[in-house]
Amino acid sequence: MSASSPSFSSLTSDDLLLTALQAGNHDAFAAIYDRYWSALYRLAYQKVRSREGAEELVQELFVSLWANRHRTTIQQLRPYLFSALRFSVIDSIESQRVQERFISYYESFLLQTSEQPADTLGLRDLTNAIEETLRPLPEKSQIVFRLSRFEQLSIPEIADRLGLSEKAIEYHLARALKAVRTQLRDIATIAALIQLAEKI
Repeated sequence: MSASSPSFSSLTSDDLLLTALQAGNHDAFAAIYDRYWSALYRLAYQKVRSREGAEELVQELFVSLWANRHRTTIQQLRPYLFSALRFSVIDSIESQRVQERFISYYESFLLQTSEQPADTLGLRDLTNAIEETLRPLPEKSQIVFRLSRFEQLSIPEIADRLGLSEKAIEYHLARALKAVRTQLRDIATIAALIQLAEKI
């Protein structure tokens, strides 16, 4: 910090911090971050029940606060931060719901023994995406996933067929499902953005 820069402490008012922030002062931003991070994180965690999700929401809020410091008109810092976080939480929860509905819709394809003609292309695209996701995984993880999701075998049945323990089957299935669901979430996000663009 240069000699001409103001010194900020826990006693510095929000108004002074806000004025300095809007002037581009990094120390003011750091002081605001230190003052409000914990409280904002607790609120976010209460709503999303995920440490990673709460941290991401609060981090995005502070990134936005700094990036828009010259453009945002903020009357009172604390109400602004908590209000902005609440809107972000609502958007995050709604986005998650959209993704979950989308994922459930496409996962239901895996349980169908026959699809309608109109669904053939979507199912083919989904299957190709899943195969691409499975390819880097160990061979046994791929086999377990296919037996579970495509042939609908139970864990004991898969264990008996492959000569492995049920614990091993659970491990391979969990590993494959994590990879596939991550891929499906990416597809869901893209689809949601496309749907939003079509409405504009």
